[in-house]
Amino acid sequence: MIFDYNVIYEALPLYFSGLLTTLKLLALSLFFGLLAALPLGLMRVSKQPVVNMTAWLYTYVIRGTPMLVQLFLIYYGLAQFEAVRESFLWPWLSSATFCACLAFAINTSAYTAEIIAGSLRATPNGEIEAAKAMGMSRYKLYRRILLPSALRRALPQYSNEVIMMLQTTSLASIVTLIDITGAARTVNAQYYLPFEAYITAGAFYLCLTFILVRLFKLAERRWLGYLAPRKH
Repeated sequence: MIFDYNVIYEALPLYFSGLLTTLKLLALSLFFGLLAALPLGLMRVSKQPVVNMTAWLYTYVIRGTPMLVQLFLIYYGLAQFEAVRESFLWPWLSSATFCACLAFAINTSAYTAEIIAGSLRATPNGEIEAAKAMGMSRYKLYRRILLPSALRRALPQYSNEVIMMLQTTSLASIVTLIDITGAARTVNAQYYLPFEAYITAGAFYLCLTFILVRLFKLAERRWLGYLAPRKH
């Protein structure tokens, strides 16, 4: 078998356009997902049963159902309701980009909320006792001690979630978006060369993953350096 480099070379502009779409989907999903995950994470560690169970139910349902099903329900399912089609939300809900970002943000918010909640529970008691001894209010305790400390410790786990979300964005091609995977499907449909098309897409994802891993390693070295073993 001969790898046809000419086809890939001609399709590179399409792949780079798909790369921009993938990065946009990833950035928007992570941003809004993290915004939603912060209050959800706080709710998960709340001692109020109603508050805690509400957040638990949300994360349980989202994490317990496939991402593809969630995407289909939002993009295809909501359109069957006349009230939705006639509402002011329809211009957004009829957009494939908006629906994909919404589905991805909802999905990552549930996983990120559990990561944050776990980091909050793992906060050393000494930090909390020291903050209380300084006379900090509960709001100041969370703002200055608990959340910054938890977010720093959550970096290794969150890096895995970011990489998983990068792979998840490949589902966007199913709802007509031309991301990296969508570009590969277009090339395959045009030239009937699946090996060349999808190997190139895999190379793009591999490069993005390498860059993200390196960025998170630098972030961990910057903010988690104090937890590293001491060198003698």
